[in-house]
Amino acid sequence: MEALYLYGPIGAGVLALIYAFIKASWVAKQDPGNERMQNIGKWIADGAMAFLAAEYKVLGIFVIAVAIILGGSNASLEGSSFMIAVSFVVGALCSAIAGYVGMKVATQANIRTAHAAKKGLNGALQVAFSGGAVMGLSVVGLALIGLGGLFVLYKQMYGFTYTGKSTDALMVTLNVLSGFSLGASSIALFARVGGGIYTKAADVGADLVGKVEAGIPEDHPLNPATIADNVGDNVGDVAGM
Repeated sequence: MEALYLYGPIGAGVLALIYAFIKASWVAKQDPGNERMQNIGKWIADGAMAFLAAEYKVLGIFVIAVAIILGGSNASLEGSSFMIAVSFVVGALCSAIAGYVGMKVATQANIRTAHAAKKGLNGALQVAFSGGAVMGLSVVGLALIGLGGLFVLYKQMYGFTYTGKSTDALMVTLNVLSGFSLGASSIALFARVGGGIYTKAADVGADLVGKVEAGIPEDHPLNPATIADNVGDNVGDVAGM
């Protein structure tokens, strides 16, 4: 029974990732539309992945620096451990992977949803919902695997006793595990804020240059700022959420 409690969440996380992979494969097989639609979709996808890669490089430095600070400040702290730094890094890594996978599939689903909408609302909803489900399932699956795996590791390290004291093995384990949520939310926060700032800058650029100077509507295909606007929307709304 103890094994079920310990490894059940990890197994559930694996199942979630398997189902996410199935949905991602299904989305990739859908019709991406004509050549013009595919070109526009590729520009948006390339821009979104490039933005995410650049942001993750900077966040890598942030994660390392914060992990060192967390580990050092908790090493001699009663009821905690330097292993909180490991939890922080694992949480950040899981969040970054979920954001990358979600972004990859969402940018594929965007253009396929637009093409499916030409035939009817139901088909478009199926593609859009499946693309979003990959992001959600990846977040949940990686969270269960990350937290479950760390809990099993810390149980082996610290034991599993509880008498109400702050230095008990269970309390230490829970305190150290809290670093996971800090790492995961940090990555999502920066992706949300970074993408939001980027898309608003592009939005203003599209309005000023397109509407005011050239007389082109904001979302017109001839307005190049529209691509940047959609790149920011994907980063902020997918990786950030």
